[in-house]
Amino acid sequence: MSMGHGMRAGGPRGGGRISSGDVTAQKAANAEAPRIPHLVRRIAGLFAPHRRSIVLTVALVLLGAALSVVPPLLTQQAFDRGLFPPSGRPDVPVLLELVGGMIALWIASAGIGIWQTHLTATVGNQVMGAMRMRLFAHLQRMELAFFTRTKTGVIQSRLQNDVGGVASVLNNTISSVLGNTVTVIAAVVAMLLLSWQMTLVAVVLLPLLVIAQRRVGQVRARIAAQTQESLSDMTAITQEALSVSGILLAKSFNQQRSETQRYGDENRNQIRLQVRQQMSGQWFFAIVQVFLSIIPAVIYLVAAFLIIGDVPITAGTIVAFTTVQSRLLFPTVGLLRVVLDLQTSGALFARIFEYLDLRPAITDAPDARPVDGSRVGHVAFEDVTFTYPDGDPDEPTLRGVSFELQPGRFAAFVGPSGAGKTTISYLVPRLYEATAGSVRFAGADVRDIEHEDLVRHVGVVSQETYLFHASIGDNLRYAKPDATDEEVERAARAANIHETITSFPDGYDTVVGERGYRLSGGEKQRIAIARVLLKDPPVLVLDEATSALDSISERVVQTALDTAAAGRTTISIAHRLSTVRDADVIFVLDHGRIVEQGTHDELLERDGTYAALHRQQNAASTSFVASQQALGPAT
Repeated sequence: MSMGHGMRAGGPRGGGRISSGDVTAQKAANAEAPRIPHLVRRIAGLFAPHRRSIVLTVALVLLGAALSVVPPLLTQQAFDRGLFPPSGRPDVPVLLELVGGMIALWIASAGIGIWQTHLTATVGNQVMGAMRMRLFAHLQRMELAFFTRTKTGVIQSRLQNDVGGVASVLNNTISSVLGNTVTVIAAVVAMLLLSWQMTLVAVVLLPLLVIAQRRVGQVRARIAAQTQESLSDMTAITQEALSVSGILLAKSFNQQRSETQRYGDENRNQIRLQVRQQMSGQWFFAIVQVFLSIIPAVIYLVAAFLIIGDVPITAGTIVAFTTVQSRLLFPTVGLLRVVLDLQTSGALFARIFEYLDLRPAITDAPDARPVDGSRVGHVAFEDVTFTYPDGDPDEPTLRGVSFELQPGRFAAFVGPSGAGKTTISYLVPRLYEATAGSVRFAGADVRDIEHEDLVRHVGVVSQETYLFHASIGDNLRYAKPDATDEEVERAARAANIHETITSFPDGYDTVVGERGYRLSGGEKQRIAIARVLLKDPPVLVLDEATSALDSISERVVQTALDTAAAGRTTISIAHRLSTVRDADVIFVLDHGRIVEQGTHDELLERDGTYAALHRQQNAASTSFVASQQALGPAT
């Protein structure tokens, strides 16, 4: 059931696994940034908590821009009053005063620049950090179905690559846009004060550059979306292929070269897109740079005609004008670049907001209440029908399932693969929402209970145990972070794993490795049971917790499970009937319906579906034992 559902919910695992470089390139070429309404307003809203720092930054930018225009004007005075005064001899005292003023302004500008950089870096990184945390917290609230249909690597890419991709824009937007804009405006004003005729010549083509920049920005935004889509695919490939499970699979089937080829195809696509993104607009910027660089030479010609036309222009005015105009080059190019970056990052912001706009399918009702402590342990299904989000509505996984468990009862659900057993284990803690009917917990519909409180009262031990790459103690304390050493040891003893842990050189500080691969299957399962015991829930769900173990490990783990189930309402999803023969009630599922229920002996007497399953497993077990005896003793 678990495997069948995994395939249905997640779809074919590898859209990318069979794709060639041409396919991935085509997929990236078709990628477009999501269309998010009010995108600019929402981006601006990210900076709202930092108003004071932004206001101070704006003030510093304005002051710095204003100071940057003064030195060229002092240069004009240095020429006209200090070097070439009307008297004909340089006026050294005046020149010293003007030069001293320019030095003081440059020092002040440098200090303001450092302060401004600190503020913008702080605000930018805080906004980026808050966005990353907001996205991570939002993904934590998404329902299980979202993660079964989305590759982990794709989710990681949104969280890391997309958020990281806007970091420089967040850091530089205020200073670059505002600073360069003010500098350009101040420079144009200064140029107008010096000579309006030469100013017209200097700025005549700027509007055309702005129009061209907008077209280039649209192209770069599209390429940025394709690049991030390719990065998502690369992250997904890395996560799949370089995990312990992925490495074992590749080595088992001798597919290392295939995996390398798959990564290489996407890597070449990424290189192509990165080059396109870097080169898009380079001709545009080259033309802008050439245009702004040749203007001083043109200004000399214009000045000559103006002087011939008896327009009063001094040498100091020409030098000051070309100095101011030359200072237009960097802020103008910088302004055009940051506007392009903003257009490019808009595609990344759109991808981030697309995830933030996802609405969890499972949320608390406005009047949700805590679990009723007086009826804890009571579980009931009332005519429950369920279809997975991507399933066929005409073929539901569960069809009108009804049962009731009183507190402390041990119920088992058995049946052929795909009958709907694991789905029941998902619906009790409301990991999925029933399509029809009602799942009741402690006397209330689970949709009327605060979800966090519901989950707090349910413990799950699944077939596929997940352990973090951390110590055994840390993995156990995941259920109860403030647990004492005595509580941890008590849970481990109850799960029959304490002696095994203490036999390791580092004891409870032993690092288990990724997904617990340094431990055996039985050891991992018993640690998972100890973790649940530390949580101490009144309702325990066992989802085929021993089906992947050998017979010896199964007996050890089953003993631990029996201890864990004592005194709790227990729902056991079982494949091996031998593990549930002592259950208070056994429900037999077939094609999503409960077709039989009763104790082990009662169901055998009826000679129905359960009895048929029992005979099949006994026959398989007898055949296995006979084959082992035929092989003789192991050598």
